[in-house]
Amino acid sequence: MSDYEFIERIDAFCDAVPRQRARAEEHGPLVLFVPTGPGWPYYARPRRGSGLPVTAADVRSVRARQRELLIPESFEWIEEATPGMAAAATEARLQVKAHPLLVLGAPSPARPLPGGITARLVAPDDPVLDLIWAVPAVAFGHPGTAPGEAGAAERDKLAADHDAGSIAMLRERLQSGQSVLAAAFGEDGPLAAGSYQAADGVAEITGVGVLPAYRRRGVGAAVTAVLAADALARGVGTVFLSATDDAVARVYARLGFRGVGTAMIAEPAHD
Repeated sequence: MSDYEFIERIDAFCDAVPRQRARAEEHGPLVLFVPTGPGWPYYARPRRGSGLPVTAADVRSVRARQRELLIPESFEWIEEATPGMAAAATEARLQVKAHPLLVLGAPSPARPLPGGITARLVAPDDPVLDLIWAVPAVAFGHPGTAPGEAGAAERDKLAADHDAGSIAMLRERLQSGQSVLAAAFGEDGPLAAGSYQAADGVAEITGVGVLPAYRRRGVGAAVTAVLAADALARGVGTVFLSATDDAVARVYARLGFRGVGTAMIAEPAHD
């Protein structure tokens, strides 16, 4: 399959998945996904098949609607599918960030994990689901790939503050098959976690995070490998993800992922 075909499949996926839990509002060349229930709100993105260029005025109009609805002013798209979107978002005073977009080719196994650490899928009734779900939050609160001090204590504190409803919703998504979750475990409990969701033969791996105290031990790669293997076993033909930066992309490349494009995110700049 060519890179163009991969981008077309991924672009269709990014338009289809939000419609499972959100109402689509069309605003000229853009579509805004408005939540219809609990959970993290989705983004706005270019409307597939509109054939219309995206302007700064279009972006500003959707931003106003997002503020009216009290949802994040967030836009996501694939650069190669809508090359003019970045300029429009920048002109509309949004901060635009680019991330390597990768697809899985021939999968390669993750390197062996250190003794006492294992990686596996997570069942909906896992007794430490709240701890597992807290791991990526700690990881993304300390960005980068360098080891750090944040570890089990920070994870446990975040887990204690979880809203019971959010964990119940996560269990429901795992039970229904809308999401698949995997984690790596050691003596201190869950050390890394990530998930994927699939639609129409395409799966996106998201939210893979490692506690900073356990970085550079292969646990994030192991979680990604478990998720990719499960998606392929379920008959998914295209497995993709977006990496934070080129350094993270190189980690995924060792698992058989390769670059096909650029995933774009535009949000208000924060001081």
